[in-house]
Amino acid sequence: MLYDYLCLTRPRVLSLLLLTTLVGMVLAEEGFPSPARVFWTLAGGYLAAGGAGAMNGALDCDLDRLMVRTSKRPVPNGRMTSFQAFWFGVGLCVLAWVILVVWTTVLAALLAMVGVLYYVLIYTRWLKRTSRHNIVVGGGAGSLPPLVGWAAVTGSLSPLALLIAALVFFWTPPHFWSLAIIRREEYAKVGVPMLPVAAGELVTRRSIFRYALVTVCLSLCLVWAPGAALGWGYLLAALLLGGVFVAWAWVAWRRSNPARTWGFYAYTLLYLALLFSAMVLDKALGMTMTMTM
Repeated sequence: MLYDYLCLTRPRVLSLLLLTTLVGMVLAEEGFPSPARVFWTLAGGYLAAGGAGAMNGALDCDLDRLMVRTSKRPVPNGRMTSFQAFWFGVGLCVLAWVILVVWTTVLAALLAMVGVLYYVLIYTRWLKRTSRHNIVVGGGAGSLPPLVGWAAVTGSLSPLALLIAALVFFWTPPHFWSLAIIRREEYAKVGVPMLPVAAGELVTRRSIFRYALVTVCLSLCLVWAPGAALGWGYLLAALLLGGVFVAWAWVAWRRSNPARTWGFYAYTLLYLALLFSAMVLDKALGMTMTMTM
């Protein structure tokens, strides 16, 4: 049962969200934030996002039962009731609020709760089942973790924080649309109007390429953004990773087949993980060089 509750929080998905939260914290500070501040921010962020995931699992259990990818989750598989999952999620969010208010900042807590409500109400309850733009608009929830990290350190937001969030926002559609292409028949069967279902694969693949271009452009803008303090190491990583990202999106559009789509989907995860890791490493190397001079 404990494992089922852990599964409700979707830890593999959240690991990437926590990395974006950490980057928000690192770029917000002149140096590195304290270990205690990092711990409590990531703990609160995990609980908030995990709570949202649990509530999503409760509300979407009717769809999850009919899809191969999600049918083995605790609620659709019958190992837990939707009531248990939903209120477990609510409890996690309450705990997240307390942790973030007490050990970080009120703004960080508010942003985390905005993300929860956005994901549960706007995406899960409204857009997912009604609009082909569900991923685009709903992706706003996934772009909030870097803002939470930034606010946890500074108690405010800045244009740089919004630029990092925008990068995640524009990365989200290529990631989820590539999965939606792979699972197109399943989404069609359950009546979820993902873009490949509502507009067809060609339109979706073209849109993936366009969003990939914007994502890479935003990643390069970070080098020259005031206050980012990112150097040549990050620029090189962004160019290499972004070049592969755009090239793969182009190939997946113009010469599509299932293997290329699967490969692109996997690379979207690797791209964001490596790009944000490069931000942290570049900042660490820059600080080390400054201290030794």
